[in-house]
Amino acid sequence: MPKVTSVIVPYATYLRVYEPLAAFPEPERGHWARYARRDDLPTYQDELRRALADLVPTPPVPVPVHESGDAFVLEAGGVICVCPWRTRLRGWQALEEVVEELPPPVLDAALPPVLRRQAAQDHERWLARNPDARPWIRTSTWQVPINWFVLVADEEREYVKGSGDEAGEPPVLRYRTPMVQARRRVARALRALREAVDEGPLIDGLVDVGRWLEEFHPRSYVELDYGGLVHALPAGELEDDHSAADVAEGIEALRHGDEAAAGAAYGRLVDRWRTVRDRRSAN
Repeated sequence: MPKVTSVIVPYATYLRVYEPLAAFPEPERGHWARYARRDDLPTYQDELRRALADLVPTPPVPVPVHESGDAFVLEAGGVICVCPWRTRLRGWQALEEVVEELPPPVLDAALPPVLRRQAAQDHERWLARNPDARPWIRTSTWQVPINWFVLVADEEREYVKGSGDEAGEPPVLRYRTPMVQARRRVARALRALREAVDEGPLIDGLVDVGRWLEEFHPRSYVELDYGGLVHALPAGELEDDHSAADVAEGIEALRHGDEAAAGAAYGRLVDRWRTVRDRRSAN
C-alpha cells in the first residue's frame, strides 16, 4: 500500500512484478484468468484512491479489513501475467515504515496507539498462517530508489507525454523488463560495486531487491513505474530523465576502474533527484 504519508503528498512510485498465470496454484490461477478478461481493469490511480479513502474516516483504517481481489494485468509475448495488489500485506508493511519515520506526537495524532497495536496483532496472526507471503509491489514516495534503476535499461524506457490538461490522460514514465534480465543486472552490478567499494546503501539495497526478485517465477516481468511522481515533475524534466542510463553508465565505469566517469554519472543522478527532494521540502 502507499505509505500513510501519501495522504499529504501522494507522489508514489512503484516496482512491480507480473507473474504468469502458471505461477499461481488453483483456485487462485482460475480467479486471475477470469479477472484478466475483464474490460474494466483498474489503474494504479484507482488503487491509490481506494487506499486514501480508508484513511479519511475517524478513526482511520490503516490496513484493509479484507484482502483485495484486484491485480494489474500485463500481456507479454502472448502470456497473461498478473501483479496482485495484496493490499493487506502492503498496508502492514507501510505501517511499520511510517512508525519509524514520523515523530511520536504526529504518529499518535494520525494513527492512535490502539489502532497500531491492533494492526500489529492482526499482522502476527496473518503471518502465522502465511509465513512465505511476499508483496508483488514495492512503493516509494517522492523518489525512485537508485537500486531500482539497476534492474532496467534505457532502451526499455517508455515515456508518454500525456494531454497536458487536468481532464486528459496523465503522463507516463516507466520501464518493463523480463525477470531474467533484471536478475542478471543485479548480479553484474553487485560484482562491480563490491570490487569498487566495501559496503554501502546501494549494495545493501541491491542485495535486498535481488532476494525479493528470487521469490518470483523466472518468466515474470519487472516494471518500474514513476506513478504519481509524474504529477510533481515538469514535462521537460520527465522527457529528459534517463536515470537508468546514468546508473548503467556509472556501474560500467566502475567495472572498468574509471572513477571519474562513475562520479560524473552519479553527479547527474544527484542533481536530478535533488530537485525532486527540494519540491518535497517546499510542500
